[in-house]
Amino acid sequence: TMKTTEINIVIGSWGSYNACNERALGSEWLSLADFDSWDEIAEELKKQGFRLDGIDEELFIQDIEGLPSDCTNWDYVHPKDLLETLKESGVLDDSDKYDTMLAYLEVRSLGEFEENVRNHGEHWDDDIWIYKGFDWDDYGREVFGCGCYQMDEQLQDFFDFEAFGKYMGAYAEEYSGGIIEIYG
Repeated sequence: TMKTTEINIVIGSWGSYNACNERALGSEWLSLADFDSWDEIAEELKKQGFRLDGIDEELFIQDIEGLPSDCTNWDYVHPKDLLETLKESGVLDDSDKYDTMLAYLEVRSLGEFEENVRNHGEHWDDDIWIYKGFDWDDYGREVFGCGCYQMDEQLQDFFDFEAFGKYMGAYAEEYSGGIIEIYG
């Protein structure tokens, strides 16, 4: 499904933050989908009074919407690196990739996501499967049904599909929206 996703950031400057000047609270909210390159964001920051060759050369993500706040310490992420990773991953233009990234960031770190994108580009999610709304019982039933397993219908009431799902899910993890499988 192709649609634009909303990831918005406020860019802060360590120099202005430490100087408690008029830019100490950061930039205006910026929607990353509105920019094609870091140069466009740099131009916007200059329009907002940032001195990128001076006091404002050390930038950080001061606030963020559309990504989990607990997957990393955003103070140490350069907004240029984030933009370039998101552009290369395709999540800004594809809601399915965006949803997969959100599930991935619940069980892995931003650093692992960045490495995955560096290694595989927009194909970073080729070996990731999302089972939305599934619990371990649902997952166990799915794995059982897709395997070469045969069991009389009336015996299935006595089988622990939840335990089977957890046992068979060597690459699967639970996230808030279901089960995610990450291979590789």
